[in-house]
Amino acid sequence: MQLFSPNYKRLITREVKVGNLSIGNGSSIKVQTMTTTDTLDTIATVEQSIRCIEAGAELIRITAPSLKEAQNLQEIKKELRNRGFNTPIVADIHFTPNAAELAARIIEKVRVNPGNYIDKKKFEQLEYSDIEYQEEIDRIYERFAPLVKICKEHGTAMRIGTNHGSLSDRIMSKYGDTAHGMVESALEFLRVCRNESFHNIVLSMKSSNPQVMVQAYRLLVDRMQSEFGECYPLHLGVTEAGDGEDGRIKSAIGIGALLEDGIGDTVRVSLTEDPEFEIPVCKDLVAKYNQGIVITERTSQSPSFSPVEYHRNTTNSVGIIGGKHVPVVFADFMHVEHITRESLEGVGYSYDATLDKWNIKDTATDFIYTGKRRIPFSLPGTLKVVLDFNEWLLLDSEKGYYPLIQYTSLVADFTVLERVSNVDYCFVAIDTNVTSFKQVYALMQSVNNIVLCLYSSAAHMMPCVRNFVFGLKELNYTGALILVAESTAKSIDEQLIDFSRNAGTLLLDGIGDGIWLMNEPGSLVDLQLKGRTYLPVTDNNQFLNNTSFSILQATRTRISKTEYISCPSCGRTLFDLQETTSRIRSVTNHLKGVKIAIMGCIVNGPGEMADADYGYVGSGPGKITLYKSKEVVKKGLSSDIAVQELIQLIKDNGDWTEPIH
Repeated sequence: MQLFSPNYKRLITREVKVGNLSIGNGSSIKVQTMTTTDTLDTIATVEQSIRCIEAGAELIRITAPSLKEAQNLQEIKKELRNRGFNTPIVADIHFTPNAAELAARIIEKVRVNPGNYIDKKKFEQLEYSDIEYQEEIDRIYERFAPLVKICKEHGTAMRIGTNHGSLSDRIMSKYGDTAHGMVESALEFLRVCRNESFHNIVLSMKSSNPQVMVQAYRLLVDRMQSEFGECYPLHLGVTEAGDGEDGRIKSAIGIGALLEDGIGDTVRVSLTEDPEFEIPVCKDLVAKYNQGIVITERTSQSPSFSPVEYHRNTTNSVGIIGGKHVPVVFADFMHVEHITRESLEGVGYSYDATLDKWNIKDTATDFIYTGKRRIPFSLPGTLKVVLDFNEWLLLDSEKGYYPLIQYTSLVADFTVLERVSNVDYCFVAIDTNVTSFKQVYALMQSVNNIVLCLYSSAAHMMPCVRNFVFGLKELNYTGALILVAESTAKSIDEQLIDFSRNAGTLLLDGIGDGIWLMNEPGSLVDLQLKGRTYLPVTDNNQFLNNTSFSILQATRTRISKTEYISCPSCGRTLFDLQETTSRIRSVTNHLKGVKIAIMGCIVNGPGEMADADYGYVGSGPGKITLYKSKEVVKKGLSSDIAVQELIQLIKDNGDWTEPIH
């Protein structure tokens, strides 16, 4: 399987033609989006499509939930062509095979979801005998083969797009709500296509949980290679990622993890924003890979765990770091000249002078690195300070201060370890691009208070660090590890992507007992997310701290806030998703660990809420249905009162706490 290589290499896939566009077989990674207008409103859909194309979209997906929308694709295509735009169109189909068959005669590509195209999805745990199961497979062939033949006849491409939350009852009964079920659901449809000698196919394995999404794609690659001896192109996406910085971070972690392994031929970033604002994020994500990556060849280390299952790397505890502790967060104050109590507000600590008391947020950093500076005031007991080793030596037994040693200094003077033998924590900074993991192991195996801070001066940082960790694991090293990631990008979007795909990918692979993000203060020129205003970066440490906790949240390694699973909207949406998401967020964002899904319609509703605690789903014009997990609790609520009813539902189930003002 092409995974975990320290040397970047694109996965070779079959070439698929979507109109005149090539996907796969080493061609550039294509970016795409999906319209949010009513498909029956031809002009609105065309004009939104043009805005997306002018932003850089290379494919435009449009929902076709019924025959009338599928028929209107002809008018949309005609109007786009008349205006001089030849960008391929993709019809998005879920429950309606007849709409797919019509659309396949009109446009360049159709997307079908195996979980609800033919199979039933009623969240019933059904039992199937072997004979009954095979009868269902035969029924899929009978119902799906006509679409395959139409696509083959008309030169239409197809995406077989599995969604984690919309697996059929039959698949769920055999595989459960798992990556294995997602893969098998797609392979059933792919086998029909191959039996009909139809190969113009792209596949996707989407989930709102980046862990599940990455595991499913990796498993799909392995299954295709073992069963067919080849791979079809892959469309990457984290579905229902949300909006703002959280949506970008979650998408960059899931998509970036796969791109780093050379997997992926086209991407879509699903944001709860206007679709043209998804494109700059897509372009930032794929730019590095489309420009070509030149790296130094390295010897690959074998992973000691499965790439299609999550297992946290086993390490020993050093204080609150490693072992079973949640990953810690570092704040980099090296460039802060005058550290005051107010300086700490951005990293979660606010001081009440009247009460002489510190208030600590759930997103409060655990360690701050000050370089050569001591803190001129008393700190809260939960906050620890890291100093450069030579500066730390000058302290007079002051509590809460710990040394950071450069590995090169340690090699030059082995007695350094003796001087730090009695402290609770000693941090060692290691450039994994130039340091031998065997030398590190030989030096560190006899000490138990060392925490390695791993970074890389290589252009391709993530696999360099990962390979180093694999080497240590092969030698049974169990010391705690901090992931250090630096970005020199000039925009918020680009830095979020850098941090997410470097640190986030490693966390998804179970690597890392802490996260330490760095940038150059003042390096950010663009202080807005492209398309959505970010809170002004007046405090760089606040930006880095928020990003750190968001990455940990998205990788499910440390939960510190409410999580929102909101769909990106499309022509099926029954209310203003952006406004509603903002309204729900404003009254629930203090509910730590609670997952709330906000879905525009029934297609993305119960399905993609598989991972949510509560669901707010459009069920008709101005009507909302509320869910507790997958169970319908209240139906047909007016949207005027639905948010208050959601709050009451959360209270009734004991998950509500009053916000602290």
